[in-house]
Amino acid sequence: MTSSPVERVLVVDDDPALRELLSDYLTANGMVVEAVGDGAAMRIALLAGMPGAIVLDLMLPGEDGLSLARELRTHSAVPILMLSARGEEIDRVIGLEVGADDYLAKPFGPRELLARLRALLRRSRSVATAPDTPDASETPSLLPRFGPFQLDLAAHRLLRDGVEVRLTGAEFDLLRIFVERPNRVLSRDTLVSQLKGYERDPFDRSIDIRVTRLRRKIEIDPAAPVYVRTIRGEGYLFNPRGEQT
Repeated sequence: MTSSPVERVLVVDDDPALRELLSDYLTANGMVVEAVGDGAAMRIALLAGMPGAIVLDLMLPGEDGLSLARELRTHSAVPILMLSARGEEIDRVIGLEVGADDYLAKPFGPRELLARLRALLRRSRSVATAPDTPDASETPSLLPRFGPFQLDLAAHRLLRDGVEVRLTGAEFDLLRIFVERPNRVLSRDTLVSQLKGYERDPFDRSIDIRVTRLRRKIEIDPAAPVYVRTIRGEGYLFNPRGEQT
């Protein structure tokens, strides 16, 4: 029987007590944890290699978590779970805008953080283990085209006329849900359940932020989308033909 791989997690938070708590708790749950207090220490830690996920505090001395997340997204799709002591809606929105994969407001229970982190790691692991070249006998990895785009499930990438369009793991998973369910209205609750595996908070706008980010990469005019349409009061509908309404 093959054992599950040990996951490396980097915690970036300026609160020593919280760093110790998370280090002990995540280590007790089978993870290898390194905890640091600021962006400079984060960069030093990353020299040893990219971890499986990063738990990143929004409010840090010097460079804040938003700046660090934005920097990480320029060269890596590592899953980022962002923390904030304030828990304000604007924090959540901006954090997701710059590329965080999930968001957790302080105070939180360690079990909830562990559940969120495991969900991000599972998704990232499925990407890493996807075969580069699928066997011809297996289910085709290319989903139907929409406009100039096509999703390659085996390589976990989006192609535009054969050229890769860079997506984060969260963006790819959201687009896959849409492409596999064309011309159907999908509620925000349905999308959260498919993406994260838990119920959506009534004030959770994370899906809307992800849709906004995705539209910037697939729509000619993100302000007038033709592929991912908003159905007022209902959710979203993916229209692979991309006709104007």
